Amino acid sequence: MTVSSTRLPYRPSLARRLLVLAALLICAFPSLAQDWTYRVRPGDTLWDLGGRYLKPTVPWQQLQAHNRVADPYRLPPGSTLQFPVAWLAVQPAPARVVATRGKVQYGQPGQAALHDVVEGQHLTIGQHLVTGADASVTLAFADDSRLQLRENSRLRLDRMSRYGRTGMVDTRLRLEQGRTSNRVTPAKGPASRYIIDAPTATSSVRGTVFRVSAGDPGHVASTEVLQGRVQVGNRRGDRVVRPGQAARSPSADARPAAAEALLPAPRLDPASPPLDVLPARLAWAPLPEAARYRVEVVRADQPEVLLFAQETTTTALTLPDLPAGTLRVLLRAISAEGVEGLDAERDVLVRDQPVAPLTVRPVNQETVNSARPRFQWSQVEQARSTVLQVARDAQFLAPVLEQEGTGTHLRAGQALPPGDYFWRVASRDAAGHRGRFGQPLALTVSDAPVDPALQPPQAAKGWLTLRWQAGEPGQRYRVQLDRRGDFTQPLVDRDVDQPEVSLKRPWHGTLHVRVQYIDDDGYAGAFSPAQQVTLPCRTCYGAGGGALLLWLLL
Repeated sequence: MTVSSTRLPYRPSLARRLLVLAALLICAFPSLAQDWTYRVRPGDTLWDLGGRYLKPTVPWQQLQAHNRVADPYRLPPGSTLQFPVAWLAVQPAPARVVATRGKVQYGQPGQAALHDVVEGQHLTIGQHLVTGADASVTLAFADDSRLQLRENSRLRLDRMSRYGRTGMVDTRLRLEQGRTSNRVTPAKGPASRYIIDAPTATSSVRGTVFRVSAGDPGHVASTEVLQGRVQVGNRRGDRVVRPGQAARSPSADARPAAAEALLPAPRLDPASPPLDVLPARLAWAPLPEAARYRVEVVRADQPEVLLFAQETTTTALTLPDLPAGTLRVLLRAISAEGVEGLDAERDVLVRDQPVAPLTVRPVNQETVNSARPRFQWSQVEQARSTVLQVARDAQFLAPVLEQEGTGTHLRAGQALPPGDYFWRVASRDAAGHRGRFGQPLALTVSDAPVDPALQPPQAAKGWLTLRWQAGEPGQRYRVQLDRRGDFTQPLVDRDVDQPEVSLKRPWHGTLHVRVQYIDDDGYAGAFSPAQQVTLPCRTCYGAGGGALLLWLLL
């Protein structure tokens, strides 16, 4: 007969049980004083709990003796049992790579070779991470504590363990270079630890949000606390650092300096344009104590995932185009000692729906001989309207023109001075939500009239025919002929659908000719430069083979 391990074993006599219990009490005390507390649930038995939480070398009878349980068959629900931490089963707990930005590599213990880190990868004890100049990586540990390793940093994974199914996790890391930002899950028992060793001090916590710097040339190591409390110490002494404080650690041979207040959060400029359309300019008021500032953009739902970071000595910075979603902009001041202060925050919703239309005209780097160009794009099914922007810079920090229309083309509502521009379009849906702008295209606006490339006139059988270069499909033409060249009282002023005009028995002598292109929406561009036609005599038009006319350009 097979018996399941979860069934109750044979009940020995009470006297025998007490003898066994007494023997166990003699040698049952753990080597580690700290205990993990477990609250009994209905149906729990000591042997099941022992199999679930204890090391294989620790029998459940030791747990019975440690807790002085007289009857292992009756564990009152709601009562508590103490598990010595030294008896708990311990398993390795690899760290998971949540996100990377830029060049991030890892190395194996004792090996010089480095390998690229990828999202979703699991890192184990002894491995180390190295980030490049504009790079970062976010790690998640077994209790979902998060670490963000910033640019130009090096981190070694010294210990990553979990105590079975207790929820307790022991994490110890060594920051050899650079900076980390940390969000630590509150401890679930006495063995839960999160420790970062820097060259001059150790920061240990049991649930908090804080930053650690290993120091760099010109700046000493520091620990900056945003939430909770952090114990910072070395062999010379400890400091407790509370929220809104920092402790600097100049040397491993000296106790960390007394806690100091972090610089306050800078005040964002309320006049700054909205940040929901990127790129965008972020500005703020200066802080007298700040030596420089740091701007970060993170995911609002995972603030440890860094999307952008840049430091500046000015009070303004341009945020680049970033992935769609709810983003959080963080701005903090940095003291002359390199200590980073409290964050100013602003959440931004960057949409990518509806999609941007495909641009049609003008094409990239096209020169348009019109102060009011016409822009054309494709139709987007989900779009109620299209937003057009024109700017002098490719980042559109200060658009010179913004218009909205329901069709697939728009003409500039105002004259654009000659020069170089960029244009782009975005879609707006029926709910009024504007999606991401498409790729900007370069455009040159010229005030030079369109050269019609007038062909030499043809004369035959009493008719004079003038032809010029055809325009865009749908365009019409206005042609004028004038004796004096000022066109105040032209001899001919006609609108034609084709790029030519024929005149019966025209005048002799010198005439001036100019052409104007008219778009299908009625917009008329500037007249072309006037050109001269010299007609020798009236009889030339009856020559039959076409008379020779003198063609002169002004």
